[in-house]
Amino acid sequence: MNRRTLLKALGLPVVAATGALGWMTAARSKNRYYEGPVTDHFDGVRFFSPGQPQDKGFLELARWQLGGGRKDWPESFPSPFQDKPPAEVQGLRSALIGHASFLIQVAGLNILTDPVFSDRASPVSFAGPKRVNPPGIAYQDLPPIHAVLITHNHYDHLDTETLGRLWQQHRPKVIAPLGNDAVIRAEHPEIPVETRDWGGTIDLGNGVTAHLEPAYHWSARGINDRRMALWCAYVLTTPAGTIYHIGDTGFGDGKIFHAVRERFGKPRLAHLPIGAYEPRWFMEPQHMNPEDAVKVLRIIEAEQALGHHWGTFRLTNEGVEEPPQELATAVKAAGLPEERFRPLRPGEAWTPSEQG
Repeated sequence: MNRRTLLKALGLPVVAATGALGWMTAARSKNRYYEGPVTDHFDGVRFFSPGQPQDKGFLELARWQLGGGRKDWPESFPSPFQDKPPAEVQGLRSALIGHASFLIQVAGLNILTDPVFSDRASPVSFAGPKRVNPPGIAYQDLPPIHAVLITHNHYDHLDTETLGRLWQQHRPKVIAPLGNDAVIRAEHPEIPVETRDWGGTIDLGNGVTAHLEPAYHWSARGINDRRMALWCAYVLTTPAGTIYHIGDTGFGDGKIFHAVRERFGKPRLAHLPIGAYEPRWFMEPQHMNPEDAVKVLRIIEAEQALGHHWGTFRLTNEGVEEPPQELATAVKAAGLPEERFRPLRPGEAWTPSEQG
């Protein structure tokens, strides 16, 4: 094992999964992934979310890691669902594979978001967050995959081993925000990756367009590349309605969600993260809690929300079943019907006919 791989392993789960080890990053004068003009969210070396807090310091990290309050997780938390999706869907169908990995089937296209089929969200096989349930769709049961959408490069969202398998078998169109093409090509130079900045669009065919939108998050694959690749959420405009998929985000000032509502109207479906949020004083800028997610639902006025990013990889302090419990409380407090915001388990699928 080389020194870089060892350092990555020792930094897990903090840097590899939650991206919270920014304090270890040496100051660098050149971005290893991306060269482009300075913008309102790129300073020439690093990306940032305008007006939002970015990196925690060493003392804050130590306070979290040494402060206790970390709930135990079971070694196994199996889902009661296992999906075998159809080859194609002309309407709309969304199934959770696990964590932030969805299979979206719409207008005859099969689209994966942040596909992770590996046992660990980690650069190595012997350390890092280990999944407590198998993928809700077995890899061999995937239909032909036409597109893969990557939101950012944390190991629980960008699994290069899975991407390599998908490319060899399906040759999908791979979409990612700026800089992530270099991350993927470092391990799979044969995979072409189409990158865009926030506000960029890519035609996926069959009347489906992917729009890259801002998220309040950040990126890192190791200890020296903090915020050198961009992160994003996706809006899919489709014949079956608009889909809003967020991999990771904090709530922040809420402006990005109002902007999505204003630009795209009311989404038909929203995938909103509801896990990896404790301790709140540390995670709030980068991960919503269930109460925040309900605020987003009310802002964007989606017809249906599906909760993800919980119950597969232990990343933070909350217990494995706390996110859906807190979501139920927040939905009730907001006066919304329980079915309006469902916390999915791996292998659970939703279609519009299920919306009452």
